[in-house]
Amino acid sequence: MYDLPYHKEKNEAVINEFIAQHPFAFLSGCDSENKPVATQVPVFMDEREGKKILWGHIMRNTDHHKAFQQNENVLVVFTGNHTYVSATWYSNPHQASTWNYMSVHAKGTIKFLGDAALDDVLRKTSLHFENNNPHSSTVFDNLPANYKERVMKAIIVFEIEVTEIDTVFKLSQDRDAKSYENIKERLKNQGEDGKVIAEEMEKRTKEVFPDKKL
Repeated sequence: MYDLPYHKEKNEAVINEFIAQHPFAFLSGCDSENKPVATQVPVFMDEREGKKILWGHIMRNTDHHKAFQQNENVLVVFTGNHTYVSATWYSNPHQASTWNYMSVHAKGTIKFLGDAALDDVLRKTSLHFENNNPHSSTVFDNLPANYKERVMKAIIVFEIEVTEIDTVFKLSQDRDAKSYENIKERLKNQGEDGKVIAEEMEKRTKEVFPDKKL
């Protein structure tokens, strides 16, 4: 991944919160012939005995399910808001434009669990996205038994033991103070993505420029 030290997020609590806020992740790997495969699924993180564990569910007998059975090494990519940053906003505009974004990459080994884990994972997932409303008609426990019996045959639960986490929180940390402030102001008028990135930059202003009065 894009690897510059001033674009790294080192605060574990910030990383964990980012993963929690952006659970719809890219899950990718390679099969036994090194053919790449990927899918997008909700992925959640727990900590158990000092280890970070990602969990979720996918459809059985897909290309990615078969590939992960053959090769347990996977990459999970969590992405957030992102936006174009024009070099015309810099104090020196005669440079290349760029893109600001936030991303967390988690590498690990995947294993599949038996049917006993399926109820629990589907219950947790459906409650999460229904804002923990136990009365929602789509929460796992409220679905018709015959419907659950049919669809659950096509689903399998996975767990990933995380072995490495890397990050890119590229938020103009390498720009001078004047450019940084102007980028923030410009992004506030660039729609939702721009506003979110501007807010994130605002949070980090004192960290990026600890000796300057802005």
